[in-house]
Amino acid sequence: MDFYFAIEVISVFFGLLFLVLLIRQNILCWWFGIAGSLLSIFLFYHNRLYSEAILYTYYVFMGFYGYNYWSNNKSKNNLSLKVSEKGLAFHLMAIVGSALTAISLGWYFENYSDANSPYLDALTTIFSFFATYLEAKKILSAWIYWIIINGLTIGLYLTKGLDIYSILSFIYCVMSFIGYIKWKKELV
Repeated sequence: MDFYFAIEVISVFFGLLFLVLLIRQNILCWWFGIAGSLLSIFLFYHNRLYSEAILYTYYVFMGFYGYNYWSNNKSKNNLSLKVSEKGLAFHLMAIVGSALTAISLGWYFENYSDANSPYLDALTTIFSFFATYLEAKKILSAWIYWIIINGLTIGLYLTKGLDIYSILSFIYCVMSFIGYIKWKKELV
């Protein structure tokens, strides 16, 4: 088995465990997310998907943030943090800001690196930053962002020969629908 393929398989396994536990709102999800992200950083850097490597570095930090935030926001009766939602104005500002940031990051990598697919890579990366933040805060619409992001990353990963990650993105896309439905039932 090729070394990079083994890294891909292990990180995908941890990613799946992360998502299943996240949907169930199990705080242990963050540890699997951290482990899988650390492996992914190495793999994406090797494949010259620099924005993805940056994204997975962010995932490591957000894993610690999410674990800490979920740990510290339990109610007196020990129930976990509640699912909530943000308004349209919040999302419009976030979309515009994220799109402009993605264009800037894509331009930078197109002009100053040997990055592959710099604009698509930057777009999925920046919006993933935002969606991950929403996950950590248990904001329902995170799942809608993930459905779109995962759909886009399927193609990105396929063009780079990251077939296992493409399959993972497909599974993530399907499971994001499940996550949305499950979390919507618990919306405050």
